[in-house]
Amino acid sequence: MGNDETGFAEFFQASWEPCLRAVAASTGDMVLAEDQVAEAFARAWVSWRKVSRHPAPRAWVVRTALNAGASWWRRRARELPLADHDVAAPGSARTGLDTVVLNALRRLPARQREVIVLRVFLDLDIETTARQLGIAPGTVRAHLSRAVTALRNDLANANTTEADPCPATIR
Repeated sequence: MGNDETGFAEFFQASWEPCLRAVAASTGDMVLAEDQVAEAFARAWVSWRKVSRHPAPRAWVVRTALNAGASWWRRRARELPLADHDVAAPGSARTGLDTVVLNALRRLPARQREVIVLRVFLDLDIETTARQLGIAPGTVRAHLSRAVTALRNDLANANTTEADPCPATIR
């Protein structure tokens, strides 16, 4: 093990608990705090030469963890919920998805469906989704917005049809 690895390992062992307590106190959620602190330590390892020279490496880790949480909340705030269809609906045992939802997904253009699968089903961030698809992050956002709108309309129409088997034009 090199000096950098040894130094980081020692820092990690001595700092994990204090950093976790600090972030947990700020977030009020131990599971979220663990995720954020793990992310911050991963970033610290990548930038260990810089972090090891920082005047307060633990503060760097805590600040990075809190920033990671703030970034997560900002991304989450930009996401558009699918109304009442956020929860997995009972349906096909093979996929765990409701047949109506699967049919609505199949009606989307291929690129929109790919974006939904990567962003929603695999929970990839915008940048990773863009890299996977070979498109710009703004294009991912546009496809996601259009797909969510189409799904929302399609699922609302499906619920209306199921609830009212006799369309208004026939009455």
